[in-house]
Amino acid sequence: MKIAVLMGGRSGEHQVSLRSARYIMDSLVEAGHTVLPIGITNDGQWLQHPDIHAMLSEGRDLSQASNVFLDLSFQGQGLMCNGQPLDIDIVFPVLHGPFGEDGTIQGALELAGIPYVGSGILGSALAMDKAQMKAAFRNFNLPMGSYISFYQWEWQEGRRELVRRIEERLGWPVFVKPANLGSSVGISKAAREQDLIEAVEEALRYDYKIVVEAEIRGREVEVSVLGNENPRASLPGEIVPVNEFYDYKAKYIDQRSRLVIPAELDDAVIARARELAVAAFKAVDAVGLARVDMFVAAGGEVIINEINTMPGFTAISMYPKLWEQSGISGPDLVNTLVNLGMAWHNRRLKLQHKYEENS
Repeated sequence: MKIAVLMGGRSGEHQVSLRSARYIMDSLVEAGHTVLPIGITNDGQWLQHPDIHAMLSEGRDLSQASNVFLDLSFQGQGLMCNGQPLDIDIVFPVLHGPFGEDGTIQGALELAGIPYVGSGILGSALAMDKAQMKAAFRNFNLPMGSYISFYQWEWQEGRRELVRRIEERLGWPVFVKPANLGSSVGISKAAREQDLIEAVEEALRYDYKIVVEAEIRGREVEVSVLGNENPRASLPGEIVPVNEFYDYKAKYIDQRSRLVIPAELDDAVIARARELAVAAFKAVDAVGLARVDMFVAAGGEVIINEINTMPGFTAISMYPKLWEQSGISGPDLVNTLVNLGMAWHNRRLKLQHKYEENS
């Protein structure tokens, strides 16, 4: 197939997206597909050029790239470049964080009637917003840690009260996160009040909604999920971070962190982790793919942390490495994801969108 790969984007995870896109494009080509790379700059400009990945990654001059526009008319011309529709079959939105993993690009592609890989509007939005994601988990009685969420204006108007609530309900230390971001961008660990204040101010640089989580002591485990209506879970893998927690540097820069695949866990714990991964996938209405992050406490209890509907796809990322361990190579994996995206698009096309009253 002819596949448009979207990369970059208006997000703090712009560089991570470019790293993921490199792996995915190489795997798609190896699987026999034709790739059309489309880069989205940090300021939101859509550009097409055979070398757009290198141009964005290396900060090159973008003047030779062509502007890309999206025709939002359903069954219109789709992606447009130089006044002509691009000849593509499906879009692979390799975009992490806001304006890519949060339902925005999914909504635009659905308006235009363009097939795409991954979760739809609801699944993407629910999984992106950590507070709403946790609410969905609670609705399905899934095990998770204690947390508090609040908005920027609530922090500005009642900082002292929020600090008191956090200390009383969560204790120390806590993790402070932007609600709508991933790749550990803007996340800090706070062990006292002043640390908390600084951590919240840092997180507010990226989002106006903040989630503060109680520390969960346990082994960090991740499970990959693949499928549409009958998703399946990979074997779990364990992360042994080089830093105090698995932050951005530990994930993408300092490669001393260890990934233990498969995780050395009791069979019952492995079964429970895989069961909860699929349950979390269904709880947020995910489609296609997701990575579920969880903790395994000393007694073997499995606690869900979060789910990512467009997980990192770099050469050292857990999502493809877990499936590789489970017997699915990179080319086979991306090929499966493309097929799942087409299947879900075709299912949506069968829905009736015109009401006809029975006579």
